[in-house]
Amino acid sequence: MANRHRGEIDAILDGKPYRLCLTLGALADLESAFGDEDMLALATRFETGRISARDCQRIIGAGLRGAGYDMSDLAVASMRVEAGAAGYVDIVARLLSATFAAKPGESGETSKEGEATGPFPGTR
Repeated sequence: MANRHRGEIDAILDGKPYRLCLTLGALADLESAFGDEDMLALATRFETGRISARDCQRIIGAGLRGAGYDMSDLAVASMRVEAGAAGYVDIVARLLSATFAAKPGESGETSKEGEATGPFPGTR
C-alpha cells in the first residue's frame, strides 16, 4: 500500500498494480524535460490544471522510475488505464497532489474534512 506521507500513490497500468513516487531525482528529470529551472516553476506549471498527453506520459514515467521501475517514457506511452484519458489525468493529479500538496497539520490549507488542499488538478 502506498504511503501518501512519502509522496507515493498506487495505480493500475496495463492491468497491473504499480507504485509511483516523484523522488528528488524524478523531479529533477521533470524540470529538465519541461525546461523549468526549479521545483517552484515545475509546481507552478501545473497550477492551471492544463495537462497535455505528453505531460501525463512524462509525469507517470518519472513517478514509475522514482518508485524503482526501469520504465521509459516510450513504454509508458503504450500503457493502458481504465477510464481512458481521464484515468491518466487521475493518476497524474493524485501523484502531483501527493508530491506537492501540504499534509494536514503542516502549513497549507485544509478542507472541512481535514484533507490537504493544493493547486493541482484533482486536489481540493
